[in-house]
Amino acid sequence: MNDRTTVYRNYYDPMEANIVKGRVADAGFDCFLADQNLAILNPLFTQAIGGVRLIVFEKDVAAIDKLLAEEPDFTAEAFSETEEKHSEEVAKITCENCGSTHVGYGMATKKRFGFWAMLVAFATFTYPVFGRKCYHCYDCGHEFS
Repeated sequence: MNDRTTVYRNYYDPMEANIVKGRVADAGFDCFLADQNLAILNPLFTQAIGGVRLIVFEKDVAAIDKLLAEEPDFTAEAFSETEEKHSEEVAKITCENCGSTHVGYGMATKKRFGFWAMLVAFATFTYPVFGRKCYHCYDCGHEFS
């Protein structure tokens, strides 16, 4: 049984190391990053320590090479399906006041904060944190849940 670990690659950008680690971990391989915290806290030390190291098991190196050789599809066609589904869901919602489909979901503009949020903010001398979200019609300005 080969339970030895090895440094798969060194990365001088901690974000890139996290992206690759995420792809490897999502594929089901055990891995971790070494020296990530030091590289994030003091970026000037990153080159001196040899970068952020991706540690994997030796038995998985060939499979990880094959996995990372495949480039993910970041083209517009890959994301068009999710955008179409989202636009169809939003198009189903109509304004209660005028019947328009030009409706969006987000932070309320009228009556943004509820009674309890205002009470807590007043008692702690802070700005209210809990904002109310609702649908907003861009044609008539009506807000509804």
